[in-house]
Amino acid sequence: MSSDTRHILPGLGRGRLESLTDGIFGTVMTVLILSLSIPLIIPSTPSSENAQFVSSLRSLLPDILSYVISFAILGAFWIRHHMMFNFVNRVDRVLLWLNIIFLLTIGFIPFSTALIGRYPYLQLSLVVYGANLIATSLTSQFLWRYALNNKLLAHDGLDERMMSKINNRMTLGPIFYLGGIGISFIEPVVTLVIYIVSLLFFIVNTTTGFRVRRDNDHK
Repeated sequence: MSSDTRHILPGLGRGRLESLTDGIFGTVMTVLILSLSIPLIIPSTPSSENAQFVSSLRSLLPDILSYVISFAILGAFWIRHHMMFNFVNRVDRVLLWLNIIFLLTIGFIPFSTALIGRYPYLQLSLVVYGANLIATSLTSQFLWRYALNNKLLAHDGLDERMMSKINNRMTLGPIFYLGGIGISFIEPVVTLVIYIVSLLFFIVNTTTGFRVRRDNDHK
């Protein structure tokens, strides 16, 4: 048995790995909404109830903002994962476990989101949220580098320039979040701005994607 196939798991192909990943992402993105609670209004006059409702909505703004940010970040990570596995043509045991560890960090996001929604200016909650995103970014990068280094990719249309471009993009995430954590020790509000700016960057990043040239593109 060749060294290229001895670690390949029969029956556990890319499709099952992607199905599990899609299921976890769908569940986590749904659970995020549970951090938002329905405003509690004490029965009174209509004007008083309206005033209570508006006040409750204002108090929920940090939770709503953290929900939107985290939902979009999860969307960006899902798109990145989909783009990465577009190049993967086979999986092995290590790749499966790396993907499970990646999903572990994804599953933690609702908790860190609830923290930052409840305590948006607390330095520790910002650190926990940033650390969660760093762990997610790093495990995503480990997935890619392992698949690349162990020849689990279909190299049709890939070259060193594209590989370098993908690697550079994936390195920027942890740098953004690490910078945000550092700034939180000085000014927590700036950290929130950094998280939002990094989100906008990743939306653009995952929207542009990578154009793979194949032989039949120019036929």
